[in-house]
Amino acid sequence: MVSTIFKRGIGNIAGRLCEIFIPINDAYFIGKGRTIAICVLSSMDLLQAIARSEDMIERILIVGRLLSENKGIDSLVRFTLKHSELVYMIVCGKDVKGHQSGQALLSLYRNGVTTDGKIIGATSPNPVLRCLQEDVESFRKQIMMYDLTGCEDIETVKIAISSLD
Repeated sequence: MVSTIFKRGIGNIAGRLCEIFIPINDAYFIGKGRTIAICVLSSMDLLQAIARSEDMIERILIVGRLLSENKGIDSLVRFTLKHSELVYMIVCGKDVKGHQSGQALLSLYRNGVTTDGKIIGATSPNPVLRCLQEDVESFRKQIMMYDLTGCEDIETVKIAISSLD
């Protein structure tokens, strides 16, 4: 118990230090669509390129990054449930070394969580969510996930969007 609390404390401190010393201002961009979300994982250049593409922004609800296997996924689940028309999620870009947030997100989609919130099958260091298990199940039912992990080619992402429109 003490070890878990200590690890969480260290993790929170490390997260705050990263926010201070490595600020990333643009976490997401809202588009004009309603049914498609794009998660670029850690690929900030891809995030910016999609945000600058009028054609893509017209067709998607949101494009954003996902850097953590816990707080980030909690936020993604909450956002999804608030937008009932959101049906498709394209996961692309490079996964975050260490946190493996993309692998954790795909594990969540495929396997769900344990009763204590641990993402089943996730290989990241702390894949524990705070959102309710019912919310996770609602998220899994609402979304169809498209795995393009590792892909940073904007044309491939455009093709994926076209197949979902």
